[in-house]
Amino acid sequence: MTMLPIHSQRSIPVQAAPGPRAVLIVDDSKAQRMILSRQLARWGYHVTEAASGEEALALCRASTFDMVLSDWMMPGMSGLDFCKAFRALPREGYGYFILLTSKSEKTEIADGLENGADDFLTKPVSADELRARLRAGERILSMQAELVEKNRLVGTTLGELQKLYDSLDRDLMEARKLQETLVRDRFRDFGGGTASLLIRPSGHVGGDLVGSFVIDPQRVAVYSVDVSGHGVASAMMTARLAGLLSGSPEQNIALRPSAEGGRAAFPAAQVAARLNRMMLEELRVDQYFTLCYAEIELPSGQCQMVQAGHPHPVILRRGGGIEVLGDGGLPIGLIEGADYPQTDFTLSRGDRLFLMSDGLTECPAPDGTELGLEGVIRLLRLNDALPSADLLEALVWDLHSYAGGRVFPDDISGLLFDYRGSPA
Repeated sequence: MTMLPIHSQRSIPVQAAPGPRAVLIVDDSKAQRMILSRQLARWGYHVTEAASGEEALALCRASTFDMVLSDWMMPGMSGLDFCKAFRALPREGYGYFILLTSKSEKTEIADGLENGADDFLTKPVSADELRARLRAGERILSMQAELVEKNRLVGTTLGELQKLYDSLDRDLMEARKLQETLVRDRFRDFGGGTASLLIRPSGHVGGDLVGSFVIDPQRVAVYSVDVSGHGVASAMMTARLAGLLSGSPEQNIALRPSAEGGRAAFPAAQVAARLNRMMLEELRVDQYFTLCYAEIELPSGQCQMVQAGHPHPVILRRGGGIEVLGDGGLPIGLIEGADYPQTDFTLSRGDRLFLMSDGLTECPAPDGTELGLEGVIRLLRLNDALPSADLLEALVWDLHSYAGGRVFPDDISGLLFDYRGSPA
């Protein structure tokens, strides 16, 4: 074995470190190991020696070394074979491996790099070059340790975020259950007509609301609401609106006491105006909503309706015709003193009034084309022979097909009122 001389013994300053790096020196020459060990110990390294690749591999299985200095040419296991075995060992941190060799051919150096070596020192080697290579190795080990620590912090942070997400997910699931109670009755029979309801939030909770209530034995009201935005804030607003449009005269914004001591209703246009004033003067939130509200007189089928930025409602006539109602109007909660014109129409026996949210009209195909009102009318004609509850479910299936099977980007809601007229 050729002795590897150290030409310069000049001492080089060592940077302060959290602790001495553990270095393994592998060489079958005892003298060469002694020279390298003394030099590295003087630089502040914790040095371990091994006389062969086999002995070094056993030490690496038992202990962790930050750096390895190994001769290439050794009897038995060569430095290259030891390097390959060293890389195959399970370990948490990285080990920097330097081969000491007299080889200078590019193909041999490439072979060493291919088998896991990080650097080379060509014999004979100077102390300055050795120290420079060790310092380069220390920089890489420091960066690797820093990266491991950052990954640990990221992992810890992700774990905490996952806990928060799981907690939020559970809360949203409970919120969805509570929101579903706002539309508890998906079907109501008023004698002179029935109301069938559909609501499908696009997320855990949604901003759509549909419903109905009795004004008096002669009249009922139906409505469809779409609050701007998505998520918890929208869901909280729908809960507030559900209370304001409930059947309780004490809190229903559409109802008022009658002169006879019973209850009466404000005209449809005035209901929208009252809601608009409440949004701007009392709630003062950065939200608005669209509304379609209709009052239906059961004996005659006469209706009064207000449309406030909501999609146009349609009438499915008993004879097969479809009529579009309304003039659009302004959303509620945007403009103080906004005017909400009222639309009057009449239902005949067997007619159906359909209120819907823009989740239907704005449902996108895979290419981004929205279904539109004409598309909704096409689907209504396709399913017109079905009972109302089945028709609403068929609409959902057809929308899902139109969207290419993708998740709906917006809440889907609708209400079908089947008019029978007064019972005999």
